[in-house]
Amino acid sequence: MSHSVGQVAGFAGVTVRTLHHYDAIGLLVPSERSHAGHRRYGDADLDRLQQILFYRELGFPLDEVAALLDDPDADPREHLRRQHELLTARIEKLRKMAEAVEHAMEARTMGINLTPEERFEVFGDKDPEQYAEEAERRWGGTETYAESQRRAASYTKGDWQRMRAEVADWGERYAALMAAGEAPAGEAATDLAEEHRLHIDGWFYPCSYAAHRDLADLYVADERFTAFYDAMRPGLAEHLREAIRANAARHGG
Repeated sequence: MSHSVGQVAGFAGVTVRTLHHYDAIGLLVPSERSHAGHRRYGDADLDRLQQILFYRELGFPLDEVAALLDDPDADPREHLRRQHELLTARIEKLRKMAEAVEHAMEARTMGINLTPEERFEVFGDKDPEQYAEEAERRWGGTETYAESQRRAASYTKGDWQRMRAEVADWGERYAALMAAGEAPAGEAATDLAEEHRLHIDGWFYPCSYAAHRDLADLYVADERFTAFYDAMRPGLAEHLREAIRANAARHGG
C-alpha cells in the first residue's frame, strides 16, 4: 500500500514542501511514482521518514541524518539503541530544565531569590515553599502577606542562614526549658515566646500579640506545624501555644 505526498504530510505533521525538499536532496526519495509521475510513499519510506524526523527533532543537520541512515554497515537495532540513548538524554535534560523553571516559579511565589545551589545550602532537603500556595490562599490579599513577600525577596543566602541559625538556637533553648520542667506560663517560657514573636516581627512582618496568638493556635491545629515544632522536642508545639498566650496576656495583648 502506498500513500500520496499529501497523505504522508498529514500523517507526519510536516509540509508537502518539506517532503519535496527531502526528495530533492536524496534524503527521502519515494519508492514509487504514479502513472502521472506523482510521488507515492510505501511502508519502508514511512519508516525512513520517522527516523529522519526523530533525528531532526534531536537537532541533527540533514546531511548527518543522511549519513546515519545510509551507512551500509548500520544495524537497525543499533539505530534504535542510539535513538533510545539520545531520547533518554534529552528527557533528562528537559527534566532538569523543568526543575529549574519550577524552582524559579517557587522562588517568585515565596520571594526567595536564591539559586538552586544556594537554596540547597540554606534549606537542605526541606522545601521552603511547602506551604506557599496555602499561605497565598489564606493571606494573599493582606498587607501582612505582601510585607512578608517584600522582605523575603531582599534576603541573601547569608540572611537565610542567619535566620535558620536563630531558629535552631531558639529551638534548643526551648527544648532545654521543657526538659527542666518549666511551666508554659513561667517567665522563662514567656520570654522565649516573646523572642519567637520578635523573630517573626523582625524577619517577616509586624506580628502583634493578637496575631501571635492566632499563629499559636495554628501550631497545634495544623499537624504539619505541630510536627515542625515537636521535632525540636515532643509536645513543644502545645507548650509554646500556652506560653504565647501567657506572653500576650502579660503584655495586655
